[in-house]
Amino acid sequence: MKIRFLLLTLIFIAYVRPSEAQYHQLIRGTVTDAVTGYPLPGATIILLNTNPLKGTISAPDGSFTFSEVPVGRQSIEVSYIGYLSGRVENLLLTSAKEVVVEVKLEESTIAVEEVSIKAEKKKSETLNEMAMVSSRTFSVEETERFAGSLGDPSRMVANYAGVMTQNDSRNDIIIRGNSPSGLLWRIEGIEIANPNHFGALGTTGGPVGMINNNFLSNSDFLTGAFPAEYGNATAGAFDLNLRSGNNRSTEFLGQIGFNGFELGAEGPFMKRENGMAPSYLASFRYSTLEVIDMLGFSMGTGSAVPRYKDFTCIIDVPGTKLGRFKLFGLWGASFISLGREAEEDNENSYNQRGWGTDFGSDLAVAGLSHTFFINEDIRFKSSLSFQTTHVTTEVDSINFGDGSTSPFFRSKENEDKLSFTTQFRHKISSKDNYSIGVIADRFGINYIDSAYNNDHKKFITAADIDGELYMLRSYAQWQHRFNDYLTTYAGIHAQYFGLNGEAVMEPRLSLRWQLNPRHSLNAGFGLHSQIQPKLIYFVRSYIDSTDSYITTNEDVKFTKSRHYVLGYNFLINEDFRVRFETYYQQLYDVPVAAEYPEFSMLNEGGSFGWSGIDSLVNEGRGENYGIELTFEKFLSKGYYVLFTASVFDSKYKGYDGKPRNTAFNGNYVFNLLAGYEKKMNDKISLTFDIKTVWAGGKRYIPIDLEASRDAREELRDLGRSFEDKYNDYFRTDVRLGFKWNLKRFSQEWGVDLQNISGYKSIFTEGYDAEKDEVYTVYQQAFMPMVLYRINF
Repeated sequence: MKIRFLLLTLIFIAYVRPSEAQYHQLIRGTVTDAVTGYPLPGATIILLNTNPLKGTISAPDGSFTFSEVPVGRQSIEVSYIGYLSGRVENLLLTSAKEVVVEVKLEESTIAVEEVSIKAEKKKSETLNEMAMVSSRTFSVEETERFAGSLGDPSRMVANYAGVMTQNDSRNDIIIRGNSPSGLLWRIEGIEIANPNHFGALGTTGGPVGMINNNFLSNSDFLTGAFPAEYGNATAGAFDLNLRSGNNRSTEFLGQIGFNGFELGAEGPFMKRENGMAPSYLASFRYSTLEVIDMLGFSMGTGSAVPRYKDFTCIIDVPGTKLGRFKLFGLWGASFISLGREAEEDNENSYNQRGWGTDFGSDLAVAGLSHTFFINEDIRFKSSLSFQTTHVTTEVDSINFGDGSTSPFFRSKENEDKLSFTTQFRHKISSKDNYSIGVIADRFGINYIDSAYNNDHKKFITAADIDGELYMLRSYAQWQHRFNDYLTTYAGIHAQYFGLNGEAVMEPRLSLRWQLNPRHSLNAGFGLHSQIQPKLIYFVRSYIDSTDSYITTNEDVKFTKSRHYVLGYNFLINEDFRVRFETYYQQLYDVPVAAEYPEFSMLNEGGSFGWSGIDSLVNEGRGENYGIELTFEKFLSKGYYVLFTASVFDSKYKGYDGKPRNTAFNGNYVFNLLAGYEKKMNDKISLTFDIKTVWAGGKRYIPIDLEASRDAREELRDLGRSFEDKYNDYFRTDVRLGFKWNLKRFSQEWGVDLQNISGYKSIFTEGYDAEKDEVYTVYQQAFMPMVLYRINF
């Protein structure tokens, strides 16, 4: 009824006679050099699709302003003498919020005096000019525009080629068959362990993201052979940029949606005539389901109410003689109790029957960055950050006959990280630039894990450590542009891990050849290495004869992966492109175990914990290969279309050398997205977005039914690990949106209809010893979700 009422309301409002008032807004921004970030004064900025044409010139600090711009979709074009011109298209202007953009221009290799070059930078290229293969940029609006994304960047990039979708309960980013733990998260240049609620140490995903999409600026997503500045990752990198607050006027935000109840504010600390005032941006979110539960309403989850909250802030101090300072803070806390009530054992409960689980995680990050220009061609950028993660887990076995519980597993894991990074970047000429950087990390660790052992009839402490670790990295990378059509890149990344004294050198190479304005080829190679989740190094072996422990994993080395990539891009017109990419990845020095010959660390990282395997050795191998195809019609004329197809194979070899499918080998995934935006009048616009995904089902380890019956507990047939898949994963999501501009504020309503077909994709199977039956847990059923946002 609520959804029907909302739809009728939207239709009614859409046909209300509009007033004659025309609302306007500001477009502000800066024009900078793409390599160094140095401001470009005197650039020409044109507001497209205006009659007569409106234009302006950037100020000495690179800033520009357009006032009295009609609300709705607007685009600008920027040109500067000696630089390739660029466009920023489809900026969405509302009546209550100014739009601030940063335009980065690339210097032309052709020597000119008084003309600007009209070879525009393509929409599909990344912000990081050294990322020339397996990469793309995305806008903050895409995190909401794509149906099913729910404002979560992780769920949004699942629509891109090479990313696997199999699990509704988590937002893990599975790239080309790799474990999601092979992903590097970087926010404002600071590496973050796991910016998700309910995230376990060593993993990179969770059910709900902490990253507030209202804070995002355009960012990069890299899926292979990435540049040398990204290290300690084997799968990909998610390089997020956050926007600064409005430095001229104060603005407020209120929002209710999947990610929580949110209140936000931004504005200047003081007013300055030149617009270079320090600014702030802050927001707090609180779990929507928890608020509903506190009000006495039930969402059908029993006691399993996800409780989480987060706070994000940015303070930007630009334009001082000492350089630019930026302070970034992120804090989040989450807790959930699962399986404590018998009625929670339904077909969509992700907890194993007969077990009660309490899980909590906290993350706090604070980082200070400093950017200083020696001159227009030389830049230093440094950052100092501290982050702390705390994870607790309690698992009890439950007898629902009398409600009694028995402790089974207890874990407390604390990890602190103090990091310092610095980068020196020098643009020698329009053809050559290079950068050199250093990253130093100090980890403070405190882990204690214990589990009840039925054989010994007592708790075995799998890990008990309080200490510190060090890691030192450095990199150098160089880019040479032969001309505006042929560019090469070379880099090297070095890593040293203090625990076992291992050092690695990782070369990176890539090339981009623009055959003509519409066709281009690219190729890349990279060696990438990653340490194991730090808890793994301190897993202990229990010696029964002496009732003592020994640590057996401290000498485990880096996991390594060689990436080979070849790609082709065809720009049919300025709004429509086709992209093809093929790749091969060779993984080696993967930790495996003699006692469990089918085990490999390549299969870990996609859940809420890790297998506490001891006596690991770096004798495992793996390989991933596949092809990816993207058809993309960028948003223009009110609509967009995105189709991606990925066909791949992901294999590994454990200690026994037998080839097996990895846990993430879905073999194929197809995404089709489309959206339409209709401006009804000067105040009101409607949006419709749809997404369909069809992917190979989850790989699984089958239940050994006879052994489970004998043991009266769930046991798996490890010898058949990941041989089979569940049925294919399929779902269709629809998003309906309504935007309303008023004089002093703007409002937005949205309804996400998740899995409208109600198709039941299997999540897992389990064994219920109490009922002596195998049961099935399904992925998310049909579920509507509502968004409301107000800006003022």
